[in-house]
Amino acid sequence: MIKLTWQYVPFGDDVAFLQIKQTEVERVPFYLDFFYVHVYSAIFVLLAGFFQLNSTLLEKFPAIHRNIGKFYVIVILFLSAPSGFFIGLFANGGFYSKISFVSLSILWFYFTLKGFTAIKNKNITIHKAFMLRSFALTFSAVTLRFWKIVLVHLFHPAPMDVYQIIAWLGWVPNLLIIEYYLYNQLKK
Repeated sequence: MIKLTWQYVPFGDDVAFLQIKQTEVERVPFYLDFFYVHVYSAIFVLLAGFFQLNSTLLEKFPAIHRNIGKFYVIVILFLSAPSGFFIGLFANGGFYSKISFVSLSILWFYFTLKGFTAIKNKNITIHKAFMLRSFALTFSAVTLRFWKIVLVHLFHPAPMDVYQIIAWLGWVPNLLIIEYYLYNQLKK
C-alpha cells in the first residue's frame, strides 16, 4: 500500500489511477483534493489500525493504544471516510460500484464513531466489536487490490466489470469474516 501511495508523491493530476479519472479531475470541483486527502489519510489509518490489533501494546502500553486510537478515529471521521464518500460518488463501474463505495464510506464512518462512543462510555466489548468492523473496512484498501489481481489473472474480465465486482469484494467479505468472528466470541 505504501508503494501504491508513493505513486502520488508529488501531487499530480495524471498519475496512476488518475490517468483514467481525467473527466473527474477536469470537471468535478475539488475531486483531486478529495482524492489526495483520501489516499494520503487512508494509508496512515491502515498502519494505525494494525498497531491497534496488537494485544501486547494494549496491555503494556495503554496510553499508546489510546493515542493511536484517537489518531485513527479522528483521521477516519474527518478525512478518510468523508473523502471516500465524495470520490465514491464518481467511482468507475457505474451505479453499483458507486453504491458500494458510498455504502463503504458511510459504514466506515458509522462503525468508527460507534467504537469511539462505546469506549467513551467505558463499554469495552462494544468498542472492540465496532473497531474490528471499522478496521475490516479500513483493510478493504488491501483486499480490493488483492481481488483485482486475482480476478484479472484468472478471468480477464472487462475493466468496468472488474470495478463492479471488486467494489463489493473489497469490503463485504471482510465484514462477514469479522461478523463471524464476533458471533463465535459471543458463543464462548
